[in-house]
Amino acid sequence: MATYTTEIASDKLVSDNPIHQRLLKAYIAAKPLVQGDLLEIGCGEGRGVEELAGAVNSYLGLDKIPEVIQNLQAKYPNAKFEQAVIPPLTTIPSDHYDTVVSFQVIEHIENDRLFLEEIYRVLKPGGKAIISTPNIRHTLSRNPWHIREYTAKELINLCEALFDKVEAQGIGGNDKVWSYHAENRKSVNKIMRFDVFDLQHKLPAAVLRMPYEILNRMNRNKLHKKGGAAVTNIHHEDYLLVDHPDQGLDLFYILHKKEA
Repeated sequence: MATYTTEIASDKLVSDNPIHQRLLKAYIAAKPLVQGDLLEIGCGEGRGVEELAGAVNSYLGLDKIPEVIQNLQAKYPNAKFEQAVIPPLTTIPSDHYDTVVSFQVIEHIENDRLFLEEIYRVLKPGGKAIISTPNIRHTLSRNPWHIREYTAKELINLCEALFDKVEAQGIGGNDKVWSYHAENRKSVNKIMRFDVFDLQHKLPAAVLRMPYEILNRMNRNKLHKKGGAAVTNIHHEDYLLVDHPDQGLDLFYILHKKEA
């Protein structure tokens, strides 16, 4: 697929490995929780269908990129995929899915409340949604692809206003993960020192996307060249599900819709 960027981390590029494994961890953590008919919003490079489709009765993946949908449908003929720009979930009936997963998506959505309202609507009574998003407390720089990022409490408040029960957890890591993150922070800070006018927070996001992509890719390649095995040997098992979301690089929330 021709969609590999630093925002859509690749499982093929070695320098992307720590990010790929971090993204994969959300699916590994969700696997024992999914059941019945499953909807994935933002199916991306297909981690969800690979990890979760075998654990459920049916799988539907939504993504806004047509090429992603076409390639995934050809690769996984027993699953279903649709191109969609959301919210709303215009093709999905109410009370229809036992489980919804959506990882690293809500930070891209302008109307995040409507996004969650639509997830609640399409869930069957008694169903659950599982979402993840970066924890802003560990963000290294502004990401111009993100509309916003959340603290743990901000996302809890938003979800509790709509769902009947919220289990707030995080995806953290062991020493290998935090050492890589610390090296990444140091490297990013060296780049950011040249932004003496704080342009990353003043310029429009669209202007920043190309330089962000170039610098982010250079930074990941530099970390790989410098760290070697510290980059390539990180595995999804090194990322840990933690009870307190503030301790996570990512927020990982289980959202419940009450029984009828």
